[in-house]
Amino acid sequence: MSSLPLFPEPSGESHQAAFASWLAAQQENGALRQPSSIAVYRDMWGSFTAWCLGQSPAVTLASLNKGDLSAFQQARFGMKSDDLSLSPRYALRLLRLIDRVLRHHAQTHDTPVNIAASEWIATQPDVRYADSARADPLPEFLSVSEARHLIAFLSSARPRPGAAGDRHAQAALSWQALRNRTAVALQLGAGLTPGDVRVLRLDAPTSQMAGRRERPWKVAVPGNGNSPAREAPVAPWAGELLQHWLNIRAEALIAGEFLFPATRTGKPWSKEAQYVAAKQVLEDAGIEAAGGGSFLLRHTFALRQLRRGAKIDQVARWLGVEPEAMGKYQRVLAAPAEVI
Repeated sequence: MSSLPLFPEPSGESHQAAFASWLAAQQENGALRQPSSIAVYRDMWGSFTAWCLGQSPAVTLASLNKGDLSAFQQARFGMKSDDLSLSPRYALRLLRLIDRVLRHHAQTHDTPVNIAASEWIATQPDVRYADSARADPLPEFLSVSEARHLIAFLSSARPRPGAAGDRHAQAALSWQALRNRTAVALQLGAGLTPGDVRVLRLDAPTSQMAGRRERPWKVAVPGNGNSPAREAPVAPWAGELLQHWLNIRAEALIAGEFLFPATRTGKPWSKEAQYVAAKQVLEDAGIEAAGGGSFLLRHTFALRQLRRGAKIDQVARWLGVEPEAMGKYQRVLAAPAEVI
């Protein structure tokens, strides 16, 4: 026979109520309007609430201290380390959200302000100065010649009219090699992150007729704790390669729902394996890139779209980031730089 607890079990009501009250105030004064921003803040606060209630004893808004926040950051990094999702800038944004909700909660309830979040930020220089210019170097990107060379290299993996001489080379490619090139093509041709590539499903591409052939022109990217679900346009050359991959994938009877599985049985592609694969593709193409080069491709996509006249807000939506994060690209475009 189980006994009743000595104290009431904690619930997430106070945490959620505090966030809801803060959000309502932000919307009322016009400080927070974008649905995508609201969705990201909800996910951020939701992960914080889940961690608080999972501690023993549970962490309340009143009891939260700097030690709790350090423990939360460590736990969060352990769960979300893919693609460095908890970067200093992301951590700053998350802790600022916690601080703002705590201050609003204190104001509306006429209670002492819990300043644990602001104190924690003050003791973490890498986080505290994450928004400063010195912590935000200009993004690296491919030159025009490098981008053209890489596109040609990636596209050589698919058959082209009048290119019969390439058929032997295409036939020699394993399905894994074609998968690797197509995944890299979506990073350059659609601005996807490594994490985006790994979670894409078979139903992610949307196709349209291009001449007499069907060709994917956009992909649906699932949301996560850092960004909402979104759609990203696919460059025509990358769409052609993606269609070829879809055909080969079907012919090879590769199972599973992942667009880019790790095995024929459909197992998900691991972070390390995908990183190594992308790095090898770039090396094979003669592109030198530190850190595997994946974000080099994403930056090139963003700059290419902006240089061609796309609006900042639109490109931000394609990338799954806030418009405020686009400043680094504007700084590049303000300089005399050539971007394909």
